[in-house]
Amino acid sequence: MMNKQKVQTMQIRTTDGEIIEKPALSYGSGLSFVFLLLVLTLLAGSIYGFIMAVQATETDESVAGTYFALSAVVFGVVLLFGLTSLDIVSPGQTSVRQFFGRYIGTVRRTGLVWVPPLTTGKKVSVKIRNFETQELKVNDLDGNPINIAAIVVWKVADTARAVYSVEKYEEFIHTQSEAALRHVATIHPYDEPGPGETSLRGGTDIVSAELAAELSARVSMAGLEIVEVRISSLAYAPEIAQAMLQRQQAGAVIAAREQIVEGAVTMVDQALKRLEQDDIVTLDDERKAQMVSNLLVVLCSEQNTTPVINAGSLYS
Repeated sequence: MMNKQKVQTMQIRTTDGEIIEKPALSYGSGLSFVFLLLVLTLLAGSIYGFIMAVQATETDESVAGTYFALSAVVFGVVLLFGLTSLDIVSPGQTSVRQFFGRYIGTVRRTGLVWVPPLTTGKKVSVKIRNFETQELKVNDLDGNPINIAAIVVWKVADTARAVYSVEKYEEFIHTQSEAALRHVATIHPYDEPGPGETSLRGGTDIVSAELAAELSARVSMAGLEIVEVRISSLAYAPEIAQAMLQRQQAGAVIAAREQIVEGAVTMVDQALKRLEQDDIVTLDDERKAQMVSNLLVVLCSEQNTTPVINAGSLYS
């Protein structure tokens, strides 16, 4: 049996009067092909009536000519009505129908579809689409200029809002994506976050989730759904990139030095404790200080040290 989509008797609207999507009256391919055959029959009848009217006029049969001409006109008018009642909807596409400027619903069934006559349709794709924003130059939370871009995966969820709420929904989502990306980039530091902060470089997943949530709130009025947002490009601006690289290198050197010193102090402490525990040698405070100094020089030096052998006593 043919499935018929029920049409609500009242126009569906949001609380602020904005039109939202509803199903349009439509029939599937079964009735549509029957109606197509009827349209072709009307076309043949209109052509036949026109030809017979011309022949009757040539043979001075005015009554018959008038009859055939009237039949051709009637068939032609009905044919025009019939042609406006057929539509073809491809997979991944919808047809937003309106009747003399009034939205009557959206057809989501695919194939050859019968729709109410004298209605016009606008094709709207509901396929998943994506685009990459332009690389934007913004300042992060610390005021450092950075270059950032993102990939946005989206689709049309409400075809009525996409058509009637905004002028051009594709341009709308591009503009809102850049605006949301600018805002999210300014509330996070590029690197080295403080307590409770998330950096753009270290918290990519968190930042992407925040960006997706903000962009969803911005484009929901246009009936668009955000599937995923990912940061695709992130770097310091060229004018400060060299300085930031030097700062990162200095930080890495300091961190390495701290680890070397911490390890050296631990080794010296263990050496002194082992000497005292095993009663190998007894050192006064001055000799302990000298030994600590020598061990730290050997362990922390970047170059190989040259040992000096004391051929005398311990104190000379």
